[in-house]
Amino acid sequence: MAEKECDCAPLVFRLHGGAPQVVREVLLERGWEEYDEEEQEEGDWNLYWRTSGFRTSDYKNILPWQRLNHHPKMTHITRKDYLARHLRRMKSAFGAALYDFSPAAFILPNEYTKFLGVYTKNRTNDGGKSCYWICKPVDLSRGRGIFLFKDIKDLVYDSSVIIQRYISNPLLISGYKFDLRIYVCVKSFCPLVIYMHQEGLVRFATEKYNLASLDNLYSHLTNTSINKFGLCYAMDKERVGRGCKWTMNKFRCFLHKQDVNEFLFWHRISNIITLTLLTAVPCIPSNPNCLELLGFDILIDASFKPWLLEVNHSPALSLDCPVDITVKKGLINDVIDLMNYRMTDSFRQKGYLRNRYTRSGSRYLQPKIHQEFLLPKTLHDTPSGKRSWNQSIPTSSSSQDTVLCYVNGCARNNIRCASCLIHPNSKSRTSSGHEKAPQKFEEINIEVESDDLKLTTLNSTRQSHKNTPSSICKLPSLHIHKPKSSTVPWNRRTQDRDIPPCRVGDFILTFPFNEATWKASQDQVDVKVVVNELRKLTNRLASSFGEKKRTKVDSSRGCNAVRDKFESLLWGPKDPPLLSECFFSNSEIK
Repeated sequence: MAEKECDCAPLVFRLHGGAPQVVREVLLERGWEEYDEEEQEEGDWNLYWRTSGFRTSDYKNILPWQRLNHHPKMTHITRKDYLARHLRRMKSAFGAALYDFSPAAFILPNEYTKFLGVYTKNRTNDGGKSCYWICKPVDLSRGRGIFLFKDIKDLVYDSSVIIQRYISNPLLISGYKFDLRIYVCVKSFCPLVIYMHQEGLVRFATEKYNLASLDNLYSHLTNTSINKFGLCYAMDKERVGRGCKWTMNKFRCFLHKQDVNEFLFWHRISNIITLTLLTAVPCIPSNPNCLELLGFDILIDASFKPWLLEVNHSPALSLDCPVDITVKKGLINDVIDLMNYRMTDSFRQKGYLRNRYTRSGSRYLQPKIHQEFLLPKTLHDTPSGKRSWNQSIPTSSSSQDTVLCYVNGCARNNIRCASCLIHPNSKSRTSSGHEKAPQKFEEINIEVESDDLKLTTLNSTRQSHKNTPSSICKLPSLHIHKPKSSTVPWNRRTQDRDIPPCRVGDFILTFPFNEATWKASQDQVDVKVVVNELRKLTNRLASSFGEKKRTKVDSSRGCNAVRDKFESLLWGPKDPPLLSECFFSNSEIK
């Protein structure tokens, strides 16, 4: 009976033109419904996904049950010139040794003179030989407008560009250049919460690496949007195979056969992601209703040092090959899981959008009044157990308290239905004891307590009158100020509601990784503390795994490890170990 009474609405997604087809497929498979603007009201959706950024008004008008797939102002790290400026600033503040993962960069035309000085100096020091450079438009993607040059006379540009030192000694697999596409989900910027996906893409150039032919983009660029048009794309290439992609699991098998400290290698990539995102934290406003899926492009050089190439705002989610299907469908499923939605959305349904409210021209939604919205449950109960609308209501003229009104019993479905609060414009009883009819609703307000979006009382201080039948109630509003991030719990299964889960699907929590970094990321991020903790972690991992060939920890030792409440995992390995298991000295490891 309770299930029938609830009639809970399915989750609804809204796609902007150009949104990836795989997002639609995954959401439909999960039982979601697609938003129809002709049949549904403007706010009757849960997730809005688009490739481009949202307008400022979209962030201001977001409703409590809605999510957007972009944080505001993400161009601070996804636009190449902005990213170069931020990295340069952090390098001067915290030292080149920490921020040594990005090649030297110059933004032209403003920094042409500076670039010319460095170019001339390098050519003089190298005995007349100059190094290689790569030129990229600052605001284009998918390899468009990129070219390489060695002689400055070949530098020609007609828009703002960024010039970077070209990493001319990349790690090759059977002579082919490659890079790693790492998928990163930023669930929040205040506090900073970063997840990295275990599965990613290894993208290959389709012709063998050759510095003698700088104009051959199929040899030097790994962008799939370019290489899929190459003559060798469909050929069965040595070790690489057909196409130009591997899964990250296949790359792990390759890496396992190399003479490299795997744990430290993966940790260095994780550090690059965290340190890069730290540069943008002061610039990006907090919005708990958003999350961001980013694509980090990491190049590995011949000494197994990872380099950051760029950060992609909307990484390509097209399904061009079987590898894409394997990686990207699982990725989108895990992104949806990170949003922590339930199977149905009682809050949006009970949030007075579906068949209960209509727009009236004002900023508030006016209710179509139903019996169950007007009175608390106890006031509807007659002596016979039945509810009566005409039953008199004893009310005190001095009572002005706020209480929750019972709407619907949905506990049997584990679904929290919205509670409503009624606020008449005047007292409900005159001094002579005669009742007055309920007045118009004049204002609506709500508080968001959790991801389930359960409504709470607006006047919790008046606990002494919470059971008084005469309490005056108020309806919650759909138009509110931005909810505070501290009211959204990350992990309901632990007593500490603020701790994010260490793993969601194949997403591994990489920041915060201990209590110190969690505290440092609250409100305004304390970058100095975070950087210090990252250095400590790197040093401990380096000392624990000083032998290059040591790549595994004896799992029997993990039970004796001292773990903090985060139980953070080390991203990258196929079976990610707890960081606490990685801090044994080599003498303690069998």
